[in-house]
Amino acid sequence: MSESKLQKSSDVRIGHSLNSQEETFVKTRLPTVQQCLKNLGIACSPDNVPKIALLGSGGGERAMLGLLGSLDGFKETGLLDCVLYLCGVSGSTWCMASLYQDSDWSTKLDSVKEKIIQRLKGPAVSWSEILLKLMTYYNEKELFSLTDVWAALVVTAFVKEIDEGKLSQQQGHNDKDPFPIYTVIDKQCRQRLHERGVFVEVSPYEAGYSLTGAFVDTSMFGSQFEEGRKIKDQPEIDMLYLQGLCGSCLADGEFIIELLLKKIIEFFHYAAQEKVECGKTSKEGTASVDVGFQILVSLVEMHFSVLKEKDLSGHQTTIRTKLKELTGDESWLVKMPNKTDDNFINMKQFTLEVLECLKTLFSWWNDVLDAIMKCVMEWIWGREYNFLYKMKGVRAAILKSETRDYEDAGIALNSPYISVLRQERGVDLIISLDFGYPFETVTYASEICGDLDIPFPEVDVSSEDPKKPKDFYVFEGKGEEPTVIHIPLFNTVNCGADKVEEWSKKYAVFQPPYSAELIDPLLGVAAINITNNKEKLVQEIQKIINRKHRQKDN
Repeated sequence: MSESKLQKSSDVRIGHSLNSQEETFVKTRLPTVQQCLKNLGIACSPDNVPKIALLGSGGGERAMLGLLGSLDGFKETGLLDCVLYLCGVSGSTWCMASLYQDSDWSTKLDSVKEKIIQRLKGPAVSWSEILLKLMTYYNEKELFSLTDVWAALVVTAFVKEIDEGKLSQQQGHNDKDPFPIYTVIDKQCRQRLHERGVFVEVSPYEAGYSLTGAFVDTSMFGSQFEEGRKIKDQPEIDMLYLQGLCGSCLADGEFIIELLLKKIIEFFHYAAQEKVECGKTSKEGTASVDVGFQILVSLVEMHFSVLKEKDLSGHQTTIRTKLKELTGDESWLVKMPNKTDDNFINMKQFTLEVLECLKTLFSWWNDVLDAIMKCVMEWIWGREYNFLYKMKGVRAAILKSETRDYEDAGIALNSPYISVLRQERGVDLIISLDFGYPFETVTYASEICGDLDIPFPEVDVSSEDPKKPKDFYVFEGKGEEPTVIHIPLFNTVNCGADKVEEWSKKYAVFQPPYSAELIDPLLGVAAINITNNKEKLVQEIQKIINRKHRQKDN
């Protein structure tokens, strides 16, 4: 169906063109790119200015610092202003969110970078601030999920702040910076293999399905829709939640489960002890509070044991024993079998009854704690209202449900290739910064693009040793496809031929927040990847301009 025949709506935009604000941005940014190239000795006419996208892969704090260090390298080489799009998934979005707090950050990157580094080396966000933020999420949003919990408890541990700014507030504030695109995925589409509906992009102007061609104003993303019309407002997602949405990758399920479990237990301990210390538990002694806390911990661990496929019986016994200690009676609790095969309904009922008991026993229990436990019980992540609900003219798989669940894009493709490969963006050169496994993202992107008939250069790394990658790879576009430059973070050049694995282990993707001593060296090796390859980058940009010129002549 042609775009002109697709349904139009005042609230939902259906079509494959760029939105007008992005079109305006591109027109105003390209002269900056042209001047940057001129400063580098590259001449090109206004019609031949290359569209260059810089991609940051996922990789937790390693990706956050890797992108920051790489951008510092682009600044040092004079190449930063040639970037039109800056796109990220997972940990790279944590860096982007920090950068775009400052209007026109690229013109003052040294001071912005230093501010970010000092924050990361500084104190953690206090539990009182975290509690207040969780209460705000719970009270203001109709749909509360583990992503809210993850953002408040875990993302804050890495980024060391609660960023309550809104992405739509950045409209027009970063005219001198690359255009930012954050990427997530639609969980239901991924599970049902509706691949064109998997990838979702979020910019300061619009959010929506990159390949389906369905978008909504970013300020409305998460509001309640029906048949293309907004029927009820929800608060615009803030930057902390967006970082949680983008950076909740379950690629290493064991690590995620353990980290989230640890943080939830720490938070529950704070919530209980804070009431004791404030003298708000007069009718409950400290000992009783401790027993209640132990019940809660066992209840959380019981659900996480299911995820880890471990036996539940020990936790169930502890809960029953502690409840009997407090109440003298446990007969009202539903019986739950020890095996996990068919006991989900029983376990859910068991959990609800325990929660009801805790509510009656303890004044420190509150609705937020209750909501967290219910999210753990259902394992709900990233649930938002579906802006395409009952919409005509889009894929039936997307429009049927009133809500959708959004996740870290790294689960499907750990680099934001799909958003910049939209034909209407016309990207000529992709510079892929890979902060994960050396060739995984570029090879998988090639496979996905082959399945979806998206032009992509041939990728052959069969002769490369993934344990000893080089620092610069070029997969050259021949026709419609862009050229892809691929730069692994740790390589034989910046780490040494025999030190790549050592660096990778030292800066493991899945580990707690880095100490202050680990931050500066990581920034340094990331920057070297760019400064060492300035001439190669300039050469590839020149090739793109030459190719554009030839295509115009033909």
